Amino acid sequence: MRAVVCSGAGGIDVLGIGEIPDPEPAVDEVVIDVVAAGVNRADLLQRQGFYPPPPGAPGTIGLEVSGRIAAVGAEVEGWSVGDECCALLAGGGYAEKVVVPAPQVMPVPDGVDLVSAAALPEVVATVWSNVFMAAHLKPGETLLVHGGSSGIGTMAIQLGVAHGARVLTTVGSTEKMEFCTRLGADVAINYKEAEWASVVKEATNDAGADVILDIMGAKYLTDNVKTLAYDGRLVVIGMQGGAKGELDLGRLLSRRGSVIATGLRFRSVADKGRIIAEVVGHVWPLIAEKKVRPIVHSTFPLAEVATAHETLEQSTQLGKVLLTL
Repeated sequence: MRAVVCSGAGGIDVLGIGEIPDPEPAVDEVVIDVVAAGVNRADLLQRQGFYPPPPGAPGTIGLEVSGRIAAVGAEVEGWSVGDECCALLAGGGYAEKVVVPAPQVMPVPDGVDLVSAAALPEVVATVWSNVFMAAHLKPGETLLVHGGSSGIGTMAIQLGVAHGARVLTTVGSTEKMEFCTRLGADVAINYKEAEWASVVKEATNDAGADVILDIMGAKYLTDNVKTLAYDGRLVVIGMQGGAKGELDLGRLLSRRGSVIATGLRFRSVADKGRIIAEVVGHVWPLIAEKKVRPIVHSTFPLAEVATAHETLEQSTQLGKVLLTL
């Protein structure tokens, strides 16, 4: 089958199209004929050699797909050949077929086309598992989302609004501010033109944010802790601003705050299955009711994978970038 292959670790020039063996499902897995695959920042890190797949996972890049079931393992129930679906992966998405543990496969939500469904698994699982399962965002609380125009950011804004939270977000341009406000954000802050921490304090009357979803890591750690509300929860899911920072434990103690750091890719199949079950039960109805939707910035054919990666690296996108097959 055709798949994206890397000639080594490095820039977009290492990406190419090659032939790899077709996957075969184990008894508890399915094979999906891929229609579209999501492009994520983790994919860029894997291409650069910084984020290898977990043991046993396909070496091919790609953490989410949509498509149709092509084969079903002997112990799999509830799925049949030809069913449309989308799935969360540990790897292998940039290919014509991918093998996936059955608990990580989801039906396509009502009202979503099959290509756009590829924009959902990674972002919805990430936001739901962090903002709701780990940080327990409640109606009436304030959610601060860093990188609000990204795939994760656009989903976090929508889910926060849908659950009755007040949502603040940081972005890098006026266009992104306007876009996030249209999605439902109460306050959008251009971090290039304003000190976002000061704006957050002013917008909350010094109360701070109850939950912060952070993709920056070390660069934002000090200001994140400063802007936590009493009993606030800082959830770190990325390190775009570095991995090592200084944590003000005194400030954290005085606010009764907590710092949570999580990842999704290296969780067990059982853990991912629990997250997926909650996503289907809680988020899919919101999509069917048109309270939440996938945000797709652009799609590229598989052969233009380098351009897709370049688009994400430039950080100009509003929502998700997809590859189509």
